[in-house]
Amino acid sequence: MKNKTILITGGTTGIGLATAQLLQAEGAQVIVTGRNPETLSAARAALGSSALVISSDSAALADAQAIGDVIKKHTTKLDGVFLNAGIGQFGPMEAMTPKHFDDMFGVNVRGLYFQLQSLLPVLTNPSAVVFNASVVAELGFPETSIYSATKAAVVSLGKSLAVELAPRGIRINTLSPGPIKTPIYNKLGFPADAQKGFEDHMASQSLLKRFGTSNEVAKLARFLLSDDSSYIIGENITIDGGVRHT
Repeated sequence: MKNKTILITGGTTGIGLATAQLLQAEGAQVIVTGRNPETLSAARAALGSSALVISSDSAALADAQAIGDVIKKHTTKLDGVFLNAGIGQFGPMEAMTPKHFDDMFGVNVRGLYFQLQSLLPVLTNPSAVVFNASVVAELGFPETSIYSATKAAVVSLGKSLAVELAPRGIRINTLSPGPIKTPIYNKLGFPADAQKGFEDHMASQSLLKRFGTSNEVAKLARFLLSDDSSYIIGENITIDGGVRHT
């Protein structure tokens, strides 16, 4: 990753931050975005002055469409982008509202799409783009209907845009994590005992009987962003500890 400049959206916590730290350790210039002032400040402390930490809200269409111009102020080119920002809100269908629908599609699909559109002028030829989807794009889990639909859309976009953008030297792939221990599980609003029960159930769905870690996903993201995967394009690679086989 030496001398490569990589942008990671949603890069202030979880998988995004772990990926930024891994790429930085391997010599990349990393740029991360986020929207929470506290996590932005923590990411600046974790990544140090050599990283660029930008406030940009993937849920805001104006921010998504402006990200390319923001990046141009700091660098003339990007070698790779990890479109990682995403949100999840879970519950039975009866409890889901139009706001839940709009919020999740706004970040997970619309934000991703228009961020990439905005970044096209600064992506080099060749360059690599990675979308973060989820194993729920392929599997049916209760109380995840809208979230699963957004991630299925991300997988579909990865396939179609890989074909469309390949002539421009932009290589797109998607990774789909299974149960990974990230801050998203702390935002579900469950009481402590229900939270543990939920996490135990999710871990039991894996052949390895545990959650994956952000660092494990970061290593896959690093591979897909690097020249090591130069002949891989248009793929959706699952990293789920065997959830699909249970």
